[in-house]
Amino acid sequence: MGSGTSTQHHFAFQNAEKAFKAAVLIQRWYRRYMARLEMRRQCTWSIFQSIEYAGQQDQVKLHNFFSYLVDHFTPSCHNERDFLDRMFAEETVPQDSQMEKCSDYESIEVPDNYTGPHLSFPLLPDHATALVEAFRLKQQQLHARYVLNLLHETRKHLVQLPNINRVSTCYSEEITVCGDLHGQLDDLIFIFYKNGLPSPERAYVFNGDFVDRGEDSVEILMVLFAFMLVYPKEFHLNRGNHEDHMVNLRYGFTREVMHKYKMHGKKILKILQDVFCWLPLATLIDEKVLILHGGVSDMTDLELLSKLDRHKIVSTLRCKTRKENEKQAKEKGRAKQTSSAGRPSPWFLPQSHSLPSSPLHFSSNNTHKAGRSSSVPCSGPLSARELSGRARRSVDLELERRRQQAGFPVTREKQEPWLLPAEADSEAGELLEPTQEEWRQVVDILWSDPMAQEGCKANTFRGGGCYFGPNVTKELLQKYNLQFLIRSHECKPEGYEFCHSRKVLTIFSASNYYEVGSNRGAYVKLGPALTPHIVQYQANKTTHMLTMRQRISRVEESALRALQEKLFAHSSDLLKEFKKHDKDKTGLITLSDWAAAVESVLHLGLPWRMLRPQLVNSSTDHMLEYKSWLEDLAKEQLSHENIQSSLLEKLYRNRSNLETIFRIIDSDHSGFISLDEFRQTWKLFSSHMKIDITDDCVCDLARSIDFKKDGHIDINEFLEAFRLVDQSCAEGNGSDCPRATDNDSGFSRPGAH
Repeated sequence: MGSGTSTQHHFAFQNAEKAFKAAVLIQRWYRRYMARLEMRRQCTWSIFQSIEYAGQQDQVKLHNFFSYLVDHFTPSCHNERDFLDRMFAEETVPQDSQMEKCSDYESIEVPDNYTGPHLSFPLLPDHATALVEAFRLKQQQLHARYVLNLLHETRKHLVQLPNINRVSTCYSEEITVCGDLHGQLDDLIFIFYKNGLPSPERAYVFNGDFVDRGEDSVEILMVLFAFMLVYPKEFHLNRGNHEDHMVNLRYGFTREVMHKYKMHGKKILKILQDVFCWLPLATLIDEKVLILHGGVSDMTDLELLSKLDRHKIVSTLRCKTRKENEKQAKEKGRAKQTSSAGRPSPWFLPQSHSLPSSPLHFSSNNTHKAGRSSSVPCSGPLSARELSGRARRSVDLELERRRQQAGFPVTREKQEPWLLPAEADSEAGELLEPTQEEWRQVVDILWSDPMAQEGCKANTFRGGGCYFGPNVTKELLQKYNLQFLIRSHECKPEGYEFCHSRKVLTIFSASNYYEVGSNRGAYVKLGPALTPHIVQYQANKTTHMLTMRQRISRVEESALRALQEKLFAHSSDLLKEFKKHDKDKTGLITLSDWAAAVESVLHLGLPWRMLRPQLVNSSTDHMLEYKSWLEDLAKEQLSHENIQSSLLEKLYRNRSNLETIFRIIDSDHSGFISLDEFRQTWKLFSSHMKIDITDDCVCDLARSIDFKKDGHIDINEFLEAFRLVDQSCAEGNGSDCPRATDNDSGFSRPGAH
């Protein structure tokens, strides 16, 4: 009996040993499998992010290119000066008369057959809730009358806000901070569904980048603005780098507005440009948590940010300094003597005063005062009109205070958001364009990213802002007695990320940003203890039905397709670089040389050796026949479009820039540019490129691509013009043709590096 028991124990131990060995093998296999998936996911992420930032570099370089042309182009006649005024009118601060004209919503009638949501002002919570429900059900879009009315009321409210909003957890149970939405309405609706609609007990801060890329940017703005008007003390918005009309030209928001509101789109875009300029720059919670869109730099000065005139920062892509404007104002003053008296103010003259921003005192012992200090003091006596406006403003504020004390609801219709007339600028002799330092302060907080290394350096990856290290964060927190920063601006795989010893929290709320399954969205909730509570989500139901491997494979396929398009767009440059490595002219290069050549051309910073198996199908003895590889790239793209390979390469490379150029020239957003505007644009280019092109040649080119013979050129005809010019360059002397000066095909400022 003892022997039988011993045998049973022996077999039991053997079975247990086998089970443990099997478990260890399975664990090792699973870890390796998950490690490979994670490696693929990280490579895919790097591809998407590198291509996205390269596009942002192109945008900055393109705008620098146009800025250089305008700064160094001397108009020879009034027509050319008028063309420049129209072409870059978007960079100016709109006059009050322009805003009143754009806000003329009362003359727009709503037809009886309109079935979309209706709005009446002042807005009530039910109005905002109904708006969310209507957009969720994809009902008829909001009528242009209500859009303009809502934007008009939003502007009136934003003008009264300081540059840095101050929020307290004492008045609400918790404050929810959301990051980038980028036109993805499903994410906004999901946040409201999961976290609850805004209310006096549930405050929200949305940290910029509401628009661009997604298809529902207009709807997102309408919902956010509506709730801000309903709950002005509990609902707050910060400006992001995409709340910029020049960025909107490239990334889709301008196109979306003109598509949805063909008749009134120009008015909507004009007032939106002004609304974006009035958005606050940051939010401060309990004097301890600073919320801003991008980040900080070693030069960030919160006191200066609280005092500067944010309304003058029309675009962060270009700074028009006061010195520059003084020079242009003198030039325009001489030209104005021959112009008509009733002509509107030119784009490079100061347009109007704005209400000054609120001072910010960063001290735990001082309470915030509601006073407002001007960023630029008045140097001369006030005019009668200005004194009258200020007196009327004081009376309105006192009446409003009395109404609140008496228990009447707050009314904002009678408050004038713009009381200081444009004439006061000339009377005071003060040019209120931002200084270089003020502009740089705003650029840094909207465009910067954190980095793991110490120090602060230029953000060359994006083309704007800076990279700031842990020491920069620590110094800023100590200087202003803050606990931590909350920022957005960067898509993160999990929707959030802590860095700098958990002193910087990145929140990104657009799930599936690059592709379905690419990333989660997230928001953070802060209570009185200011302990961050992160909530993650996936707004797309399809994602929940896919396994992790299926999600990664789907996203990887999309990323590789985008990367192949990028490679094809630089085929000519790649061929030249490959030939440098092929010194014996064998048509073969090593795979290491292939990786080095691709990186030297694209500058994306990707792990090319790791990506090689997905990009290079076959190789012999670790050698690549590079001409065949480039031909295979071309075949994949040519299978979709019946265009010659060399031309398609250039279109792939330059299409975004060309569309942006077209929309800059099309200053009234009509979708067309006149033949005269086309001629003036080519003259502008040729003067900079030092190309001898006669007016007759340009006019002949314009007439030849006006296929419809209607005297206007649309975007397709404009791209055709690019094709014709490219063909003429190929047939003639290449040195006489206009070319981009940057390796990545973005237009860059000559002499800049």
